Amino acid sequence: MRRSVLPILPALLVAAASLAACGGNGPNGADESPANESTAPNATASQSRPPPNTVFIEELTWTEIRDALAAGATTVIIPTAGTEQNGPHMVMGKHRYIIEAASDRIARELGNALVAPTVTYVPEGDIDPPSGHMRYPGSITLPNEFFVKLLEYAARSFRVHGFTDIVLIGDSGGNQAGMEEVAAALNEEWGGEGAIVHFIGDYYANNGYREWLMEQGESAEAIGRHAGITDTSLLLHVEPRHIRLDQRAPGGGFEGSGVSGDPTRANAEYGRMGMDLRVNAALRQIRAAMGAS
Repeated sequence: MRRSVLPILPALLVAAASLAACGGNGPNGADESPANESTAPNATASQSRPPPNTVFIEELTWTEIRDALAAGATTVIIPTAGTEQNGPHMVMGKHRYIIEAASDRIARELGNALVAPTVTYVPEGDIDPPSGHMRYPGSITLPNEFFVKLLEYAARSFRVHGFTDIVLIGDSGGNQAGMEEVAAALNEEWGGEGAIVHFIGDYYANNGYREWLMEQGESAEAIGRHAGITDTSLLLHVEPRHIRLDQRAPGGGFEGSGVSGDPTRANAEYGRMGMDLRVNAALRQIRAAMGAS
């Protein structure tokens, strides 16, 4: 299962379906359907189909997005992840699976938000000579100047379409400075006209997860800084099939494994609490930012 889907259909999508039923299908609200469309096979079934239970833009049509905007879904979350090594026990797409599960929850809790495609090409180290995660096969890096430009034009695109609050949130440490830079630059340029960009750093750096793990008796050494207890537990919670359980070992099991910490101490319950803490930290910061904007 690629994404966690909550069983509650967002009210805005229900409202969007009602708007679509009352209006036309063309870009300007005019009905551009063939005159005999109502007599086509399955036309009635198609028209009565319930709106999709998703907040992901990739899983919606442009008309569904148009109608969601008209119904008040004017917040868009742009999640950033990465493609990097995570030791012998955890897949390269760890950050994407975690941030998509978190973004799904955040959007549904906000009630007026959609989620953009996840950015998986991010700064991961230098090419020549290879540094950081680029020392490991499969990692992909994008210099920060290009990462910033990618985010900038994603935000500009959503502003054109009528999104008024653009949320930047990332699951990787190397993404944070670039997101903050984009938010500051665009907010200065736009001056609050049309849209505001919100950099939500508390999700990653001010969520209390490490502190909570230490309260459970885990040491800072066991928690680690990369592919240890925190990351492994989060992925065990959202996508356990992407953990090679038999490959977990303290410190990855060998020098140069790419692991900092002890992933054998990770578990799905730790991951559930970690996800709750991250999502709640993000929601608090988003609501505070929007209340002040």
